[in-house]
Amino acid sequence: MAGSSLLALLDDIAAVLDDVALMTKVAAKKTSGVLGDDLALNAQQVSGVRADRELPVVWAVAKGSFLNKLILVPLALAISAFIPWAVTPLLMVGGAFLCYEGFEKLAHKFLHPKTAGTESEHQETPALSPKEIATYETQKIKGAIRTDFILSAEIIAITLGTVAHTGFLQQVLVMSGIAIVMTVGVYGLVAGIVRLDDVGFYLSRKKASIARLIGNGLVNVTPYLMKTLSIVGTAAMFMVGGGILTHGLPMIHHLIEGASVSVLTLPTVGSILNMLTPTVLNMLFGVVAGAVVLLVVTLLGKLKPKKSAEKAS
Repeated sequence: MAGSSLLALLDDIAAVLDDVALMTKVAAKKTSGVLGDDLALNAQQVSGVRADRELPVVWAVAKGSFLNKLILVPLALAISAFIPWAVTPLLMVGGAFLCYEGFEKLAHKFLHPKTAGTESEHQETPALSPKEIATYETQKIKGAIRTDFILSAEIIAITLGTVAHTGFLQQVLVMSGIAIVMTVGVYGLVAGIVRLDDVGFYLSRKKASIARLIGNGLVNVTPYLMKTLSIVGTAAMFMVGGGILTHGLPMIHHLIEGASVSVLTLPTVGSILNMLTPTVLNMLFGVVAGAVVLLVVTLLGKLKPKKSAEKAS
């Protein structure tokens, strides 16, 4: 009896683990798009840091990302259990914040071109004191962790939607597994990207001509790759943030779906436009939303000094 009970228990455990593995695979596929955005955003966020400080900064952001998910997984489970209606509004707040950050970057670049150009042209921090460098790194890390929180929330929300019909234990296992895999994957790749130039320098000193060729290629390509990731990262803010907002606004979401279906009738390019249309429209909506939020924040910021002055008088 004891043996048969043990075998039955092991069979149940195997069945649960098999379900968890299957659902984790499905959730990983659904969140892969966010993973690409997360990679681009975080690689862009840590650019501009001194070469010898890149890996410590990436590690600091990775620890912050783990902490984000340590907060988000239990919070998502609690919200899903007690106030499931709050998931969409909370995600929309996060989406609006991403659009705001993206538009703020654009506004800073075009309204203060000298400052923005200095930072983009020189990938490392200028000659600063150790205290100023530490402050700069801290700001970079905090900004990256804030952005990661929004993207992590979307990853957790997508995963929760995948496992919503399952038991609590399976939800915990799948969401925890996705959180760990995504964090390790993203920041492992970010660490590799930011150190590509070092790999290039190492290979360029080798005797083999093919190694030197690859090394010199990596050294020459890395600055352009970082600039590209910076552009892609900003665009990803609008795509992810705009996508979250449009999915939370049924009327806008249906209009975008209708537009993507209507282009299917076009000859030759219909299927391509069908795939691109939702992404482009979500991004444009994100740009508009970011502009509106930035305008509101700026106006509120101008009102605060007036109120403080009135109180002082």
